[in-house]
Amino acid sequence: MCIFATENQYKSTNKFGIYNNSNELNFQNGRQPISGNKDMTLNYTTREINANYRIKVFGMNENGKKINTLVGVSGLLNLIGIEMTNKLLARREKCMDDACVCKLRRGLKVTFYVK
Repeated sequence: MCIFATENQYKSTNKFGIYNNSNELNFQNGRQPISGNKDMTLNYTTREINANYRIKVFGMNENGKKINTLVGVSGLLNLIGIEMTNKLLARREKCMDDACVCKLRRGLKVTFYVK
């Protein structure tokens, strides 16, 4: 009978992967954290975006499933990424209407509604 803990008992998980004892992240199924590139950040905080806008997404996701729903900032980042989100937010700031519709070439339509 062994009273010492094995290496597998010390591994902890989070929603992105498994951390080893040395705090190295091993990605499961090729998924990466939402932030993606560590150098890329949002130009606005998620609190500012969620407080000022309702974000509706219409079209097809990467699996070919139809989407027609309100999403938050994290949902938008999962669908289009940080770089494209920054571009769409900059476009939204220039728009003077109550709703700004941004259409992507891949068939996704993102609408920002002012609260």
